[in-house]
Amino acid sequence: YRGQSTVEAEEAHHLMSNLNFGDAAAQDVRGAVQFLKGSGSAKVGVTGFCMGGALTILAAVHVRELDAAVPWYGLPPLDFVDATAITAPLLGHWAVRDEFFKIADVDALEAKLRAAGRAFEFHRYDCKHAFANETQTPGHETLPALGYDAAAAALARLRTEAYCAKLMRRSRLPRRGRGARRRGAPAAQLGG
Repeated sequence: YRGQSTVEAEEAHHLMSNLNFGDAAAQDVRGAVQFLKGSGSAKVGVTGFCMGGALTILAAVHVRELDAAVPWYGLPPLDFVDATAITAPLLGHWAVRDEFFKIADVDALEAKLRAAGRAFEFHRYDCKHAFANETQTPGHETLPALGYDAAAAALARLRTEAYCAKLMRRSRLPRRGRGARRRGAPAAQLGG
């Protein structure tokens, strides 16, 4: 959180609550993307989990230099998402049983992206929040709303690797109406 860290849940909540997400995406993430591109990286993608997923979506809105964005189960308030400003394609991984980021909000984000003609591919997994966090194994969850799912995590990781490899090999996807491939139909859920 802007250089501060903590292992205490209450302090983490305080730091996260006071973080200016839009500024973090527009300033910090953009600075990192610009640095990487300036040091020889032809293309740069951003990914994040939970709060990092929300920042990834905001980075897609605010960082024009971004080539790919992959949020994992994290959404900013949708009022902060100007889908028309997004130029990088999105791949999203969402937990159907997420108590923190409701799947109905993911549906609303999809509707915004579709209305703006943006390239995206979202996958839903029949899991709880933090399904890729290996420290949240059954019986060791820090919160009952969290839960690691090895099969879902592996599938999401494979999808992410394939997606990024494909996007990083070619230039940006064109916008719809100029030869763009329209994506966005909900993918099949991983069974539970």
